Amino acid sequence: MYKPLADEIRPESLEDVVGQRHILGPNGLLRRIVESGQIPNMIFYGPSGTGKTTVARIIAQKTNRSLRKLNATTAGIADIKRIIDELDTFLTPGGVLLYLDEIQYFNKKQQQSLLEFIEDGRITLIASTTENPYFCVFNAILSRSTVFEFKPVTPEDAEKAVQRAVAQLNERREKPLVLEDGVTRRIASACGGDVRKALNAVELLFNTARDTVTLDDARDVTQRSAMRYDRDGDEHFDCLSALMKSLRGSDPDAAVHYLGRLLEAGDLIGASRRILCSASEDIGLAYPQAVPIVKACVDSALQLGLPEARLPLAEACIVLATAPKSNTACMAIDRALGDIRAGKGRGFPRELQNVHADGTGFEREQGYLYPHDFPHRWVKQQYLPDDLKDARYYEYGDNKTEQAAKKYWDEIKK
Repeated sequence: MYKPLADEIRPESLEDVVGQRHILGPNGLLRRIVESGQIPNMIFYGPSGTGKTTVARIIAQKTNRSLRKLNATTAGIADIKRIIDELDTFLTPGGVLLYLDEIQYFNKKQQQSLLEFIEDGRITLIASTTENPYFCVFNAILSRSTVFEFKPVTPEDAEKAVQRAVAQLNERREKPLVLEDGVTRRIASACGGDVRKALNAVELLFNTARDTVTLDDARDVTQRSAMRYDRDGDEHFDCLSALMKSLRGSDPDAAVHYLGRLLEAGDLIGASRRILCSASEDIGLAYPQAVPIVKACVDSALQLGLPEARLPLAEACIVLATAPKSNTACMAIDRALGDIRAGKGRGFPRELQNVHADGTGFEREQGYLYPHDFPHRWVKQQYLPDDLKDARYYEYGDNKTEQAAKKYWDEIKK
């Protein structure tokens, strides 16, 4: 029966696990927990191919508990009941270590069915998820578990796994394959932090090579492997957030990088929305022309479609990243909304009410002063409601455009 290389050479000890030094290094907390033998309920959170299942298996080997595995994408309440029925029998004399993969696919009822048994210790739960557990795991499970984050494996660590795989596959051959310089490095750097993906690439290359694995072959088999993106998961929102924060931080290189990741994943709409938002939120009144420029670029991109859409969107990103910044409009509307949500701002000044109210029993005429009838098209009168008449929401920014406006109105209103 065929067994994938990634499963065949899966590490048997923590020393052989690549990456995750922050939790599995000599002083890592997870390593110390495993060595103590007192295993709590845990949730392993991180992208695919970073060692979550491997570490869970190693933990199972070091305990006296019977290992049971479930994948939440296919398992249900009946599978949980079967495990519960085994408790306190000769099948599970030391209790059960349950490894629940992709726990985010279990609904609330399914997750809660485990509570009684992880509470009294008859089931020790190790759950894994590629999504943020604080969003997808219910509080009752979270409060009884310790969360460990598994990070993408660095190219340097991934190359160690690649080299081990190459050595093992060459041992099976009568004549070992020759690898051109840079092959293992290319595979390791192009796997996007996913060791399983790197090992699958090695296996494919060995199955198709004759005498030599060329660098061109390695490039072909990994040409899109480094792309890690889930349009419904954390990667989606992280990438959108990174794009907008790079624009706000005036880093055109980072902005173009994250735009490229979004477009490579086909997320044209998500990128366009964040770019449009940044024009008003982060550049704002410091460069008001950014809004029509960016709108034109986005319209062009949506009309062109990919791959040509990359051109106007890249232009928009560079314009925004290199433009002066002001969030004064954003802060002004947020302050105004804060007062409104607090119940402030009752009614309207009489001068601002619609003229239909004149002559219907009001104590005084409307009294509205038409600014265009006065010098500089301005006259002092109250515009805010009485309970907010002294409120100040907008503060001029320190950029050239807003300071010019401030100087103009200071002269008129003095």
